[in-house]
Amino acid sequence: MAVSIPVITAVVLAAVVLYKAVIYPAFVSPLAKIPNAHWSVPLSPVWMLWRRFRMQNNRTIQAAHERLGPIVRLGPSEISVNCVDGGIKSVYTGGFEKHEWYPRVFGSLGTVSMFTMVGSKTHSIRKRMLSNIYSKSTLQTSPNLQLVSKTVILDRLLPILQEAARLEEPLDVHDLNQGLTMDFVSCYLFGLQNGTNHLQDHSFRKHWLHLYFCRKPFEFYHQEMPSLTGWLKCLGLHVIPKYCDEANDMLDSWILDLCGKAEQSVDSTDPAVEPIVYKQLKQSLDRQAAKEGVKPDRLQQLNDIACEMYDQLTAGFETSAVGLTYLLWQLSRHPEIQEELREELLTLEPPISFPGSSELPAAKSIDNLPLLEAIVTETLRLHAPIPGIQPRVTPEPSCSLAGYDNIPPNVRVNAQAYSLHRNPEVFPDPESWQPRRWLKEENSLEELEERRRWFWAFGSGGRMCVGSNLALQDIKLVAAAIYTSFRTTIVNDDNIEAIDAYTVHPRGNKLILKFQKV
Repeated sequence: MAVSIPVITAVVLAAVVLYKAVIYPAFVSPLAKIPNAHWSVPLSPVWMLWRRFRMQNNRTIQAAHERLGPIVRLGPSEISVNCVDGGIKSVYTGGFEKHEWYPRVFGSLGTVSMFTMVGSKTHSIRKRMLSNIYSKSTLQTSPNLQLVSKTVILDRLLPILQEAARLEEPLDVHDLNQGLTMDFVSCYLFGLQNGTNHLQDHSFRKHWLHLYFCRKPFEFYHQEMPSLTGWLKCLGLHVIPKYCDEANDMLDSWILDLCGKAEQSVDSTDPAVEPIVYKQLKQSLDRQAAKEGVKPDRLQQLNDIACEMYDQLTAGFETSAVGLTYLLWQLSRHPEIQEELREELLTLEPPISFPGSSELPAAKSIDNLPLLEAIVTETLRLHAPIPGIQPRVTPEPSCSLAGYDNIPPNVRVNAQAYSLHRNPEVFPDPESWQPRRWLKEENSLEELEERRRWFWAFGSGGRMCVGSNLALQDIKLVAAAIYTSFRTTIVNDDNIEAIDAYTVHPRGNKLILKFQKV
């Protein structure tokens, strides 16, 4: 019996589809050798997308690594690594390019910041403009930051804590920390005169935080399903509420207003006025334009600067606030470590006493306190403010990761601090908070070095967090200021566990502590 050409064509097409959709990804592709987090992942991304939609990304990936080892497959073209050698060392110090996942959600004002730039070349140009201003040596000696620190700590924070202790009124320190860190970062970026005063302006702080966080539950759609979101929008179906667009517009106007104030102060060298980071970026962009022989597009330059400032400001305030909240929580749970820390803090010269102090100790002397360093590091290990994935793209023509060869190009590869920080071979009893695991006198040099290799709160490689030194300096100063003069105890820590997200916060969005003057 003769078989018709249409039938033959249909059979061939079906065979091709079967091969490309099932046989190749599940059995032939080099990725087929990598353990599957779920039986369906070679065929479809739906399993992982569903868990991300339900905010279960970090724990799902961690569970897969615990079962299957240092590399797992999460989708037809997505893998996760959880090791240093052959893992984060290859991907993040090896220069793998960033995935489009970043600019989908972190861009603003129609442009992208250093953090969201996909290409390493454009990122390197921007980073060279700003890296010096965020170096540890610059920050520790900056008269601008010294004045900001003195104002925020002595004039704003400690009077609030003193009054709460006097009245025996508990404080929501997570809310307070968000105002505190916003003031630190904004005043360094734009100048003390132009920065925020969220610590003392509680009503505006509350309003601003609502604008910022109301958009967070919808980031999934931008990050993981941008095409679907766009198609639905064309059909008149909006999965992202209109109020998110309105909040974005208000936040854009807010950051442009801060930039406008900084522009008016850009020629100042007064530490109380000079917009140190804004000025550095603007002058660098002007020099770059002159070098290229082009006239700067002032409107585009303004948007580029505002986008960069917005990214550094929001990332800096949000992550440092979370780190501080969990540091205060852990110290409040461990009064014996509070007392040890206070003894160490009293060695500072001058000590931070309130009322009484008119000057702060040098940032370098605070940075050199070993117990404080251990407390901060262990808090950032167990409670990393950004524990989520950091997507990269595998390069041409292929690469090797975690013992698997011939991994093809354009595969999304992730690592996450949540999993790296929970390796029991490196961090015994990883879910417990043990600052002493970072002290030199109680651990071998080999143990400490291995733990530092796996510590990933700020990422690694050329694209690690540019503001890490500022974050650490601020967190240590706040901890020193509080525990020199006050003792903290927990009043309410309900739902203190972190949400499962890229950037986290306590599920209850609060931590209520009582402050007692020492």
